[in-house]
Amino acid sequence: MEANHIIVRFGELTTKGKNRKLFTRKLLKNTKEILHDFTSLSYELTYDHIFILLNGEDPEKVSAKLKTVFGIHSFSLCYKVEHDLQKVKEAACKIVDEAEGTTFKINTKRSDKEFPMTSPEMNRAIAGYIFNMTKKENLKVDVHNPDILVKVEFRKDAAYVMDNVVMGAGGYPVGIGGKALLMLSGGIDSPVAGYLMMKRGIDIECIHYASPPYTNDLAREKVLDLLNVLKESAHGKIAVHIIPFTKLQLSVYDHCEESYAMTVMRRMMYRIAEGVARKRHCKAIVNGESVGQVASQTLDSMLTINSVITTPVIRPVACMDKLEIIDVAERIGTYDISIRPHEDCCTIFTPKKPATKPKTYKCEEFESQWDYATQVQECIDQMETIVVDANYKNDDEMDLF
Repeated sequence: MEANHIIVRFGELTTKGKNRKLFTRKLLKNTKEILHDFTSLSYELTYDHIFILLNGEDPEKVSAKLKTVFGIHSFSLCYKVEHDLQKVKEAACKIVDEAEGTTFKINTKRSDKEFPMTSPEMNRAIAGYIFNMTKKENLKVDVHNPDILVKVEFRKDAAYVMDNVVMGAGGYPVGIGGKALLMLSGGIDSPVAGYLMMKRGIDIECIHYASPPYTNDLAREKVLDLLNVLKESAHGKIAVHIIPFTKLQLSVYDHCEESYAMTVMRRMMYRIAEGVARKRHCKAIVNGESVGQVASQTLDSMLTINSVITTPVIRPVACMDKLEIIDVAERIGTYDISIRPHEDCCTIFTPKKPATKPKTYKCEEFESQWDYATQVQECIDQMETIVVDANYKNDDEMDLF
C-alpha cells in the first residue's frame, strides 16, 4: 500500500480569525505554484487542512518541495480509506509492519462525531488488530515515547491513516503581507534577511549595486545563484534590479573624507533603494544589517544613514550574531554561495578607519559639494531588471522586463 494523499496543517494561520480564508487561499495558491511541475496533483482546501491527492506522483519528491512552502506548519503522507474500521485497521497494520521500531501508539481523532465508536474504543480496536496480524515480533504499545505513532483521522468523507509528521517551513504564505525591496549584497547576511522576510509573508524583489570594472561578472553571478536558492521559497521567481553604481560611488570618494565615505555611500544606496521601491510598489526596504557588526551598522550610523529616506527599513537579522546568521544560511543553502571570493561594491573601497559615530550635518556638508541627486536618478533610470525563475541556469541568458 502506497500513500495516496498528503494532509497539510496550517499552524499559525489558525489564529487569523475573520481573515483566515485570505491566508489559507493564498497558501493554496502558493502551494500550487511551487508544486507546478507535478501536473497530476489535485487539491482540496478545507477549514483546517489542505488535502493533496497524489494521483501517482512520487510522494518523496512532492514532500521535498512542500517543505519549502511558507505557511505550512506540518504535513503527513497518508492513506485515504473508506469510512470502514476494518480498512483502517489494515492500513494501520501495514504502516506498523513497514516502519522501523518495535513500539507503537494509536492516536485516533474523530472529526465525524457520528461514527459509533469513541476515539479510545477505536484506539484499542486498531491496536488489538495489529497485535494479531503484525509480522513483527516483540511488538509493544508505548503511549509515552513510541517508535511508531499511527495517527487516524475520521472525517465526514473518509478516514485518513498516517505515521509521519513532517515539519514545514512555518510562517505566513509569501505575498500575504505585501512586497518589500531587499538590498542584496551577495554576502552571508542579506540572503538570510530575505528568507526571514518571506517567512513572515512578505514577497521580495531585490536591488544589487554593481560597480564595474571594480566588481565583475562573477559577483553578479553569485547574486543570481543566491536568488536561485531563495526563489524555491517564493512563488518560483524573484526579480533583481542591478544598479550601475560606479559613477556615483567614485563621486562619493572624490568629495568625502575617507572616514565618511562609507556612510555617505550608504546614504546614496538608501536614496536609490527608496526610488526603486516606489517605482516597484514595494512598501519597505530590507537589508542584512546586524547591530554593531561593522562601522556602518552602529546605532549612530544607522540613524545618520536612515535619515535620508522615509520608507520603513526592516532589519530581520539586526539582533542575531554572526554564528546564528551562518547557521540559517547553511540550513537554507545560501552559505556556500555567499562565501565565494567575489567582492561587492561595499567591500572594494572599505576605508581604513570608517566613522562609527558619524554626524548627519557633516554628511550633508560633503553631499552639498556636487549634484548627487541627478546621479541617484541616473542610477534608477539605468537599472537592469532580471527575473530569476524556474528556468534559471547561471550560464543561460536571463529574462528581462
